[in-house]
Amino acid sequence: MKTIILYATKHGAAAEIAQRIAKLMDEAVIHDLKQAPVPSTDDYDCVIVGTSIYAGSILKEAKSYLIDNIEALSIKKLGLFISGMSTENEEEVLKASLPNELLKSAAVANILGGIFDPEKAGFFSRLIMRIVTKQSGYVNTIKDEKIVQFVAGLQ
Repeated sequence: MKTIILYATKHGAAAEIAQRIAKLMDEAVIHDLKQAPVPSTDDYDCVIVGTSIYAGSILKEAKSYLIDNIEALSIKKLGLFISGMSTENEEEVLKASLPNELLKSAAVANILGGIFDPEKAGFFSRLIMRIVTKQSGYVNTIKDEKIVQFVAGLQ
Protein backbone atom coordinates (compact mmCIF):
# COMPACT_ATOMS: atom_id res chain seq x y z
CA MET A 1 0.00 0.00 0.00
CA LYS A 2 1.54 3.29 -1.11
CA THR A 3 1.26 5.83 1.68
CA ILE A 4 1.92 9.54 1.99
CA ILE A 5 2.29 11.14 5.40
CA LEU A 6 1.61 14.87 5.44
CA TYR A 7 2.29 16.80 8.61
CA ALA A 8 2.52 20.30 10.07
CA THR A 9 4.65 20.90 13.12
CA LYS A 10 5.77 23.86 15.17
CA HIS A 11 8.63 22.40 17.20
CA GLY A 12 9.08 18.95 15.64
CA ALA A 13 6.81 16.55 17.53
CA ALA A 14 4.45 15.90 14.60
CA ALA A 15 7.50 15.33 12.38
CA GLU A 16 8.88 12.82 14.89
CA ILE A 17 5.56 10.96 14.93
CA ALA A 18 5.39 10.99 11.11
CA GLN A 19 8.86 9.43 10.96
CA ARG A 20 7.92 6.74 13.49
CA ILE A 21 4.78 5.91 11.48
CA ALA A 22 6.78 5.74 8.24
CA LYS A 23 9.17 3.18 9.75
CA LEU A 24 6.21 0.85 10.30
CA MET A 25 4.80 1.18 6.77
CA ASP A 26 6.04 0.04 3.38
CA GLU A 27 6.59 2.66 0.70
CA ALA A 28 5.72 5.63 2.93
CA VAL A 29 6.62 9.12 1.73
CA ILE A 30 6.75 11.99 4.25
CA HIS A 31 6.06 15.64 3.43
CA ASP A 32 5.92 18.79 5.58
CA LEU A 33 2.78 20.81 4.75
CA LYS A 34 4.79 23.99 5.30
CA GLN A 35 6.92 23.08 2.26
CA ALA A 36 5.42 23.97 -1.13
CA PRO A 37 4.36 22.34 -3.30
CA VAL A 38 2.34 19.73 -1.46
CA PRO A 39 2.34 16.49 -3.47
CA SER A 40 -0.89 15.22 -4.98
CA THR A 41 -2.44 12.27 -3.20
CA ASP A 42 -3.66 10.74 -6.48
CA ASP A 43 -0.91 8.12 -6.61
CA TYR A 44 -1.35 6.98 -3.00
CA ASP A 45 -3.68 4.37 -1.53
CA CYS A 46 -3.36 5.71 2.00
CA VAL A 47 -3.05 9.29 3.23
CA ILE A 48 -2.04 10.22 6.76
CA VAL A 49 -2.34 13.81 7.93
CA GLY A 50 -0.90 14.90 11.25
CA THR A 51 -0.52 18.18 13.02
CA SER A 52 0.51 19.69 16.28
CA ILE A 53 -2.10 21.44 18.39
CA TYR A 54 -1.55 24.64 20.35
CA ALA A 55 -4.07 26.36 22.60
CA GLY A 56 -6.81 24.08 21.28
CA SER A 57 -6.18 24.74 17.57
CA ILE A 58 -4.37 22.71 14.96
CA LEU A 59 -1.76 24.46 12.85
CA LYS A 60 -3.15 26.62 10.03
CA GLU A 61 -1.26 24.70 7.31
CA ALA A 62 -2.94 21.44 8.34
CA LYS A 63 -6.35 23.04 8.80
CA SER A 64 -6.22 24.66 5.35
CA TYR A 65 -5.02 21.45 3.72
CA LEU A 66 -7.75 19.35 5.32
CA ILE A 67 -10.53 21.79 4.43
CA ASP A 68 -9.29 22.33 0.87
CA ASN A 69 -8.99 18.57 0.22
CA ILE A 70 -12.02 17.09 1.99
CA GLU A 71 -13.37 15.38 -1.15
CA ALA A 72 -10.05 13.87 -2.24
CA LEU A 73 -9.20 12.69 1.28
CA SER A 74 -12.67 11.22 1.91
CA ILE A 75 -12.16 8.58 -0.78
CA LYS A 76 -8.75 7.45 0.48
CA LYS A 77 -7.79 5.18 3.32
CA LEU A 78 -7.26 8.02 5.77
CA GLY A 79 -5.41 8.33 9.04
CA LEU A 80 -5.49 11.51 11.11
CA PHE A 81 -3.29 12.29 14.08
CA ILE A 82 -2.74 15.16 16.43
CA SER A 83 0.47 15.71 18.33
CA GLY A 84 -0.29 17.14 21.75
CA MET A 85 0.83 16.76 25.31
CA SER A 86 -2.51 15.64 26.71
CA THR A 87 -4.52 12.62 25.61
CA GLU A 88 -7.39 13.40 27.98
CA ASN A 89 -10.77 13.92 26.30
CA GLU A 90 -9.25 12.60 23.07
CA GLU A 91 -12.54 12.20 21.23
CA GLU A 92 -13.67 15.73 22.14
CA VAL A 93 -10.35 17.25 21.05
CA LEU A 94 -10.45 15.40 17.74
CA LYS A 95 -14.04 16.51 17.07
CA ALA A 96 -13.26 20.13 17.95
CA SER A 97 -10.06 20.23 15.89
CA LEU A 98 -10.65 18.24 12.69
CA PRO A 99 -13.34 18.45 10.00
CA ASN A 100 -16.25 16.20 10.96
CA GLU A 101 -16.61 14.78 7.44
CA LEU A 102 -13.00 13.58 7.53
CA LEU A 103 -13.32 12.15 11.03
CA LYS A 104 -16.28 10.08 9.82
CA SER A 105 -14.39 8.73 6.81
CA ALA A 106 -11.04 8.19 8.57
CA ALA A 107 -9.97 4.61 9.23
CA VAL A 108 -8.19 5.88 12.34
CA ALA A 109 -7.84 9.18 14.21
CA ASN A 110 -5.82 9.60 17.40
CA ILE A 111 -3.80 11.91 19.58
CA LEU A 112 -0.37 10.28 19.62
CA GLY A 113 1.39 12.34 22.27
CA GLY A 114 3.78 15.21 22.06
CA ILE A 115 7.13 16.64 22.98
CA PHE A 116 7.86 19.75 24.97
CA ASP A 117 11.45 20.88 24.60
CA PRO A 118 12.08 24.13 26.49
CA GLU A 119 15.10 24.80 24.26
CA LYS A 120 12.81 24.97 21.21
CA ALA A 121 9.94 26.78 22.92
CA GLY A 122 9.56 30.50 23.29
CA PHE A 123 9.07 32.33 26.56
CA PHE A 124 5.26 32.25 26.37
CA SER A 125 5.17 28.49 25.67
CA ARG A 126 7.54 27.78 28.55
CA LEU A 127 5.42 29.92 30.88
CA ILE A 128 2.16 28.20 29.88
CA MET A 129 3.74 24.76 30.27
CA ARG A 130 5.01 25.65 33.74
CA ILE A 131 1.60 27.02 34.81
CA VAL A 132 -0.58 24.32 33.28
CA THR A 133 1.50 21.19 33.87
CA LYS A 134 3.84 22.33 36.64
CA GLN A 135 6.74 21.14 34.47
CA SER A 136 9.53 23.19 32.96
CA GLY A 137 11.89 20.53 31.61
CA TYR A 138 11.91 18.27 28.59
CA VAL A 139 8.78 16.10 28.36
CA ASN A 140 8.02 13.40 25.76
CA THR A 141 4.58 11.75 25.88
CA ILE A 142 4.80 9.98 22.50
CA LYS A 143 3.97 6.32 22.98
CA ASP A 144 5.20 3.78 20.45
CA GLU A 145 2.34 1.43 21.40
CA LYS A 146 -0.21 4.04 20.26
CA ILE A 147 1.68 4.53 17.00
CA VAL A 148 1.67 0.77 16.37
CA GLN A 149 -2.11 0.70 17.02
CA PHE A 150 -2.58 3.68 14.71
CA VAL A 151 -0.72 1.94 11.86
CA ALA A 152 -2.62 -1.31 12.50
CA GLY A 153 -5.87 0.61 12.03
CA LEU A 154 -4.77 1.47 8.50
CA GLN A 155 -3.86 -2.05 7.38
